[in-house]
Amino acid sequence: MRLRSLLFVPGDRPDRFAKAAASGADALILDLEDSVRPDRKPCGRTALAEWLAGPRILPAFVRVNPLDTGLTPDDLAAILPHRPDGIVLPKAEGAASVMALLALIGDRPPPILPIATETPAAIFQLGSYAAVGIDLAGLTWGAEDLPAAIGAATAREEDGRYTAPYELVRSLTLFGAHAARVPAIETVFPRIDAPDALADYVVRARRDGFTGMMAIHPAQVATINAGFTPTADELAHARAVVAAFAAHPDAGALQLDGKMIDRPHLVQAQRLLSAGNG
Repeated sequence: MRLRSLLFVPGDRPDRFAKAAASGADALILDLEDSVRPDRKPCGRTALAEWLAGPRILPAFVRVNPLDTGLTPDDLAAILPHRPDGIVLPKAEGAASVMALLALIGDRPPPILPIATETPAAIFQLGSYAAVGIDLAGLTWGAEDLPAAIGAATAREEDGRYTAPYELVRSLTLFGAHAARVPAIETVFPRIDAPDALADYVVRARRDGFTGMMAIHPAQVATINAGFTPTADELAHARAVVAAFAAHPDAGALQLDGKMIDRPHLVQAQRLLSAGNG
């Protein structure tokens, strides 16, 4: 499942489902948590069940309510009969939370995408996801709930950059995902009216090792997809690296276009080619 872009859609707004599905996103996240008021949760479950029961042109994840709310079993009862393509687990606190969700699901669970940084305790469990990597669609993070949980005024500097504590959280999520051998999914960019800033955000995310990103509006999808798609020049260089090592299989380091390349460059090239064919 290719996951460059995952577009959030409120679960109680079925009028938006078709537009979201036509946005070009690689997957939808149909939300039953923050974007749905408590009194509209039942309405949201019904709307999602009806939509999931119909024909699907792209993967559909469902963000259920956190395990400690007591609402998760009702969410699952409504959606599981219609085989969602994945479950987004908010307020996840490591492998134990994933295993608790899997126990609620039972047989044939869909892949789980934990939002892994929304509580202080969650930060200390980011290395544990390797134990459940086979059950994950990826690992992602958020920078909204955590500041509120610890009484921080904001997670961002005035220019939009994350403050030091949240840069650390982002980095730990990135390494936690790769340690679990699953896609690292960047968190949302909160502004819809700043396409250039979004493009810069995507470039940074891909540079750092994220492989996809969540979106809050269809207008963000094209920029995200473009940013996480290897360019023709990148693919050509990666093929040249692979070919060079194929021609000299015993070499530890080689020269290519006047520069030294070694085995880490080969691994990087193979990973890029795999992403380009996704």
